[in-house]
Order: sequence, then structure tokens, then C-alpha cells
Amino acid sequence: MITKEKIKLCAENITKSVNIKKEGEFILIKGAIYCQDLLEEIGLSVLRKGGIPHITSVSDYFEESMWQDNQIKVKTLQKPPLHYLEMIKKIDAYIVIEYPEDPMIRNNAPEEKLNAYQKSVAPLKEILYGFKEEYAPGKKWCYAAWPSKKAANFYNIDYDLFEKFIVDGMSIPSEELTNITKNLGKFFENAKKVYVKDDFGTDFWVSIENRPKILDDGLLSDEQITLGDLGGNLPAGEVFIPPNEKQGEGKIFCPLTIERYSNKILKNIELSFKDGKLLINKVSVDNGLDLLIEAFKQSEKIDREDKVPELRTYNVAELGIGCNPVINKAIGYILTDEKINGSVHVAFGSNKFFGGTSRSQMHWDFVTEPKANITVEYMDGSKKEIMENGKLIDE
Repeated sequence: MITKEKIKLCAENITKSVNIKKEGEFILIKGAIYCQDLLEEIGLSVLRKGGIPHITSVSDYFEESMWQDNQIKVKTLQKPPLHYLEMIKKIDAYIVIEYPEDPMIRNNAPEEKLNAYQKSVAPLKEILYGFKEEYAPGKKWCYAAWPSKKAANFYNIDYDLFEKFIVDGMSIPSEELTNITKNLGKFFENAKKVYVKDDFGTDFWVSIENRPKILDDGLLSDEQITLGDLGGNLPAGEVFIPPNEKQGEGKIFCPLTIERYSNKILKNIELSFKDGKLLINKVSVDNGLDLLIEAFKQSEKIDREDKVPELRTYNVAELGIGCNPVINKAIGYILTDEKINGSVHVAFGSNKFFGGTSRSQMHWDFVTEPKANITVEYMDGSKKEIMENGKLIDE
């Protein structure tokens, strides 16, 4: 059981992550009934900082019924909620706590309803992330994990360890995480390329020349806001960079991931990319290949319908290096997996919301085993190995 003190501490850290700057900021807080105590503590924390919270939550019963009730039509789920869109336009920050409580619910959702839902939320993303100039730069945001026994069972992890990854991983003092990310981030000063290898099949390079590096310590700094990075995930603990989207090539091996709409776990994924673009026809995976391809194709379809200036659904969008000292094991849950100490992740799709140039409905992170070997090439032509077998080589 999570103590009241820990809930309050996590709520405070989540509130800090959206950097309330002035009296009267409107903060939308969204989640599920299973984490109602946390939602309310976030609301109270927002009030203490002079913000105005609005809390909305649903139960797993509502979530499951939405997918399984035959009287709820696909065409209904496809319609953007106009009243909600108007509220989103007026908020200053958006906080979401992971839901539903039981991720299995979406495993059984009809594909046509999931696709309809994805289409309905596309206009929300345009506002939240400032995809269109009229909504730029977007809203401050935080997407945070929260443990449940049902989710632990779904990810096949002992609940106590799941709780530790999330609650303890989120409760690390910000000063400690700031020092960790600064120590890692210093290796990417004046960097040109990053090379990543491991013993599981990962072997790639990306270009980060003249791209901003973001030190994710769970705090949204004024500098990040200036760079266009308006949000992040909790638990925090990574250094990430929007690489040059049309450069880089190689292979990434990801032991576990989850498809973000159906919540289906995929295992042993190998992805190849060239000139910064995912070779979707060369992807291999132990299970759910059709699901992975369909997720990209559906995002591509929405991107085309949205008439994005240049299609970037498949382009490399993020290079991230995990450094949360509490999290040490992949479970298929991206919010914790991408923070695993000694792992690297590459995302494809959108990165405009943190300093890149790509706009897309897609943003999917693929995380390596936590045994990465990293070499950085600098602008002066020198190279330095900074990580060996998942361990930082610190001078």
C-alpha cells in the first residue's frame, strides 16, 4: 500500500513538472478512479501554487464498456469532442495519470474502435503539442505512471517491484536526478554523431549535430520551455535529443514494447532504418508484426489526411539514454523502460514538441537492453566511448 506521504510527494513532483509560473494557471488533471487519491493531491498541490485545477477521471467499467458495448458506434468514437477541444485551448498545462487500471481492457478492444479513437484525439494533439502554428508552442504537459496490481499482473512483474519502479523512481530528490542527468549530458556537448551497439543486435548511429539535448530530471525548466520542450514523463531520468531526422542508419533490438492504443505487448523487435527512415518492411518481431505495421500505417493515414508539410511518420525522432537509478528491468511499459539505467531508446515519428522538426501522430519509443555501448563523435573529429555494457565511463 502506498502511504499518504508518498502520494503527496509524488503529487508535488508531478505538479513541479509543469512549472506553474503565475497565479490562475488552468491545469487539467486527467486519470482513473483507481488513482483518485493521487489526482486530488495533485489538484491540492496545484491550488497551493496558485493554479486552478480541473480533475476528470473514469473507471475501468466505463473504459471497457466504450470498447465492448455494441450500441456505442464507431462513428461516435471517431468524432472529436468539440467541447473538450475548447477547454484544451484554454488550459495552461495538461497532467495525465496512466489509465486504465487494467491495461488488458484495450487488448480486447475492436480494432475499428481503436482506430476511430485515434482519429478523434488527433485534433487534441494539434492543440496540446502546437502542431499547427495557430496553437504553437502548445501546452505544458506531464504524463505520469501509477502502479496497480492489475497492471503489475499484466506486465508480469511483482507488484512491490512495480510500485518501486514507479513510486520510488518518481520520488528521487530532484537535486540527485539533476546531478545524474548533468553528468550524463556533459558527454554530448559539441557532439556530432552517436554510435550505439550491444550484444543483442543493436548497431546504429544517428546525427545530433546542432540539436538541443534535454536533461530530463522531472523539472520543466525555463530553458526547456525556450527550446520548445514543454513536458515529459514521470518517473523521469533520461537525457534525450531530437536527432537530425533524415540521417542515421542501423538496427535496434528492443526486447519488449507495448502498442500504445491496444496495449498489446510485443517481444523481441528488430528495426532497421536508413537515411533516418524506418524500413517498415524489414521489421521483425516474435508476435504482433501486423499490429506494429498497422500502428504506423494508421498514423501515416492520419498524417496524410492532416496534410502535414512533410510526411515524417517513419523518421527517427528521438535518441534517449536512460539513467534512473531505481529502474533496472524492462517490463514492456515504456514509461519505466525508457528510464532504465544503461539503456538507449530510439523513437520514430514526431519530435517537434521537444526541439525537432517532425510533426506526426506517431511517437513510438523502442528501448534496448540495459547493456548499451555508446561512442560519441565530436565536432572536432575526435571520438569517445562513454558507456560500456550499460555502465557510464566517467572520468
